[in-house]
Amino acid sequence: KAKPSPFAILDEVDAALDEANVRRLIALIREFTDRSQFLVVTHAKTTMEAADVLFGVTMEEPGVSKKVGVKLTDFEKKEE
Repeated sequence: KAKPSPFAILDEVDAALDEANVRRLIALIREFTDRSQFLVVTHAKTTMEAADVLFGVTMEEPGVSKKVGVKLTDFEKKEE
């Protein structure tokens, strides 16, 4: 907390976690977002829903990869 890194890369840190612990991890990451930026590599839907921006790669046609970026702050959050 004294000298936080300006950014952190987390690769599949949520893969082995159950839903409750994924939510705890998201809360912990949110605590640090005022001091650091996080790049999280994940396949977990819950983690992606908590993001501000999503980046990904899709293959619309076989053999042709396409980069995709979506700024979730442009969309209204779905009420649960």
